[in-house]
Amino acid sequence: MTISAVDFASLLCSRLCHDLLSPVGAMNNGLELLADETDPEMRQRCLELLGESARASANKLKFFRLAFGAAGGFGDTVDTREANAAIEGLLGHDGRIEIGWMVGETSLSKTAIKVLLNLVLIAGDALVRGGRLDIGGEAHDGTTEIVVRAEGPRLVLDPELRTALNGEASDEGLTPRAAAAWLVHHLARESGGHAQVSSPDPTVLLFGATLGGA
Repeated sequence: MTISAVDFASLLCSRLCHDLLSPVGAMNNGLELLADETDPEMRQRCLELLGESARASANKLKFFRLAFGAAGGFGDTVDTREANAAIEGLLGHDGRIEIGWMVGETSLSKTAIKVLLNLVLIAGDALVRGGRLDIGGEAHDGTTEIVVRAEGPRLVLDPELRTALNGEASDEGLTPRAAAAWLVHHLARESGGHAQVSSPDPTVLLFGATLGGA
């Protein structure tokens, strides 16, 4: 599977806009309500909602900066604590998903961090009723191995994401929803490694990636 840089940028922008629309829209609605509201209690509630939406937007942007962006300000490697904080901010803030962080390395390459975060994004989206994410990663002998385990009462993984992770999707059929999965496959393959996902299961999913020289 191949895709041009321009086409992928379009898919990625569509994905970012989709994910940011809700919190940014909530802030806009909150400001409109605040402008017309005179009751002190309601104004306070509007301010609380604005604060929640602002935090959600900031958390998403912090996560996407590491998962999709150039991670400016970092060197060739990224402190894994930055990745952990980004994941907690995106998925662990409301208690719906419990995060198990089992990455022993203090830092990983930018490529490895992108793969890890994108696998977490895919796994988190699959936990439609919440659950638990266990995230592991280690580097040895020039190879980085990443594992993400999702467990919950109901798991839904779009078949398009599965085929994109396996490198089987066609360019014409790739949608913004599969941008993260395609990026994981591409980065793993480019490093001389591969990505994989377990067979369909209603309560447990395993995602993995092996990166050579990452």
